[in-house]
Amino acid sequence: MAFETNRRHFFLGPLLAGAAPAAGFGSAPSLKLAGYKSPNEKLNIASIGAGGKANSDIAACAQTENIAALCDVDDRQAAATYKRFEGVPKYKDFRRMLEKEDKNIDAVIVCTPDHMHATCAMWAMERGKHVYVQKPLTRTVWEARQLLEAARKYRVATQMGNQGYSNEGTRQAAEMIWAGEIGEVREVHAWTDRPIWPQGLNEIPPEEPVPETLDWDLWLGIAESRPFTSGKDTGRYPNRFGGYFYQPFNWRGFYDFGCGALGDMACHILGAPNLALRLGPPKSVECIKKEGTSPFMFPERSVIKFEFPARGNMPPVTLYWYDGCKETPKIEGVPEGEWLGDLPFLMSGGQGQQGGPARQMQRTGYVGRVFDYEQYEAMRKETDKLRFPAPDGALFVGDKGMITTGTYGEQTRLVPAEKMKDYRFPAPLLTRSPGHYRDWIRACKGGDPACSNFEAAAPFTEWMLLGVVALRVEGKLEYDPVKMRFTNHSEANKYLKPNFRKGWTLT
Repeated sequence: MAFETNRRHFFLGPLLAGAAPAAGFGSAPSLKLAGYKSPNEKLNIASIGAGGKANSDIAACAQTENIAALCDVDDRQAAATYKRFEGVPKYKDFRRMLEKEDKNIDAVIVCTPDHMHATCAMWAMERGKHVYVQKPLTRTVWEARQLLEAARKYRVATQMGNQGYSNEGTRQAAEMIWAGEIGEVREVHAWTDRPIWPQGLNEIPPEEPVPETLDWDLWLGIAESRPFTSGKDTGRYPNRFGGYFYQPFNWRGFYDFGCGALGDMACHILGAPNLALRLGPPKSVECIKKEGTSPFMFPERSVIKFEFPARGNMPPVTLYWYDGCKETPKIEGVPEGEWLGDLPFLMSGGQGQQGGPARQMQRTGYVGRVFDYEQYEAMRKETDKLRFPAPDGALFVGDKGMITTGTYGEQTRLVPAEKMKDYRFPAPLLTRSPGHYRDWIRACKGGDPACSNFEAAAPFTEWMLLGVVALRVEGKLEYDPVKMRFTNHSEANKYLKPNFRKGWTLT
């Protein structure tokens, strides 16, 4: 076994040299970081955003660190978190929080709508604060590059909130492919049932008074000003969390605020392909199908085609992204009845509970578990619907076989699954994560960089965001990463950088 491992290292040496950033995946210590603290000291963490996803980000960090300040533009949305941390200073404007609490905080969580990620993170990094930024890292390509440059300049610890990059399955997928288990990979398919919020609308409800709990101007931030509306009178614009037309959740579907289904799920689902195939900038991207279009929102469903050139000794690869899926896409060569991506979670009636199999697995800590063939066979016997209605996942198609992974890179397995009956995963080549949030906290204290630090997250976000642009224009877009521009479509280039409303700046 030792000889086999060394031999793999010998043949994969050139490939592994570029498999992960030099500062990523625990491969090198973070030297001379700003605001260094001993690993035995607790970090003082502030959060820009306190409701929604920020609630769980804050709770995870609070298990071992101090929560020193909180900020949210909506008191109603933040109420539960504010109650839990009653003695902590609270603000509506993150700029004022960073000014007043500068000496009291070491690190900042950024969990806002996508259009404010870059501005909030930049203001924090300029002040020497380590940052954890929810996915997608930014709303535009230019902003992703700005944050990467700032992380290097200010020498702060960084992490994007795509938990799959910290999962065991993501690393297993990479190591299986590098070991040649399925041969050369020239095709990848990835899919999601998102959006689960409205998209494809063609009219905006009339203006209404702004709720007393919400600072609408601060919520808009860098975006163009517009009237507030709840949309409730029409009954046509549901918000899953009892909110309004734009927020706290529907903003994902609007061009000005979010990145659609790609922004919500691609940083999770495409994490394994990004790492395993060393994906950099594609040579082209094209939306080849879309339904339910809108002048101000992303379409109801779409299919996007990315074409990547050869990378080192890896051949060119074409990646297909499907969103708005009602079932797993039918992919040539996959045996009928084969589960792909997320496995159904049947314990405690999981498949019938609210949120679907993937969410149930996430809540119970099931995410990240290694594939178990006996468990898989037991599940096959318990359900007769093999292509169940929660289709998040990815499929690698090689010239010698196929591999599939789930939403967060979990349950990595060969296809068909019977190949896993007596399968042994390759010996580990990548350092394992101590846990997604602990990854970042350790980095903040001078330890190894987090798995999805900006050296890894910014280039990943950049190529994913090219798909977001492709949803807004027609035809194939050819991309020049050196010049950061599309070479054949001048209109598309205007979507690579945001417009800042008067009074707002990135820095």
